Amino acid sequence: MRLLVVGSTGSGKSTFARTLAAGIGAPHIEIDALNWDPGWTNLSQSDPETFRARVRAAVVPDAWTCDGNYSVARPLILARATHLVWLDYPRRVIMRRVIWRSFVRAIRGDELWAGTGNREEFHRWLDKEHPIRWAWDTHARRRADLTALFADASTAKLQKHRLRHPREAAPLMQRLVAEALPI
Repeated sequence: MRLLVVGSTGSGKSTFARTLAAGIGAPHIEIDALNWDPGWTNLSQSDPETFRARVRAAVVPDAWTCDGNYSVARPLILARATHLVWLDYPRRVIMRRVIWRSFVRAIRGDELWAGTGNREEFHRWLDKEHPIRWAWDTHARRRADLTALFADASTAKLQKHRLRHPREAAPLMQRLVAEALPI
């Protein structure tokens, strides 16, 4: 099983993909960790070829779960994927999650991706690129983009799952784990 999880910032993509990866015994690929370098350097914008090379290397194994929405890397992931999961949750759910996540991260001061030194900071919360602002500003556009992706012929070969409420996540994960594990 090679599964890509997409959705708005703060929808729970990483949590879903990480939990499923543990359930099926496969690696979890966090695309943000491949994209962000020290000093908040966004490789998808500053060095897309390096970013794509990291993604290409990450999706080589026969099984994995991956989370992320980076359009510059999506074709590489989809070319190898067997499943596509869209966490299509309402804006109110997304915003509650992303604000709480940002708050906890800022309080703890944890490094977001090992070796980057990048940490959540309260003073950045109103920045255009901050996850809270980003989630609010891009929610409608992301929904339109992912609606088109689900309808696109390039994804016809994939098993697709569109979740509209967080309560649908656990049952889907249970089904996918059962599907992935040998009998």
